[in-house]
Amino acid sequence: MVEVYDGAGWAAVCRLDVLVPGRGVAALLPCGTQAAVFRDRAGHVHVIGNRDPFTGAYVLSRGLIGSAGGMPFVSSPLLKHRFDLRTGRCLDDPETSVPVFRSRTR
Repeated sequence: MVEVYDGAGWAAVCRLDVLVPGRGVAALLPCGTQAAVFRDRAGHVHVIGNRDPFTGAYVLSRGLIGSAGGMPFVSSPLLKHRFDLRTGRCLDDPETSVPVFRSRTR
């Protein structure tokens, strides 16, 4: 089970085995925020906000995962901006970022 900490507590979002490495899923957290949940090819789970800050669309969970210099990122499916999955920072516009959520598997 993948659990996400949304600031108020841990919430179960999905089973680990439903996360296909390299692809994301969207989850609605109890606080009302949408999260994008990813499992990279090494098996690590990353959770960021699902809202693309450049378009306002909730689509980051549909983005493609890649890496640059060992840094995992997701590329937005709309304008292709890349977001670091560890920090949420946009690699193409360092002044822009998305929220990052702590996660754990049980």
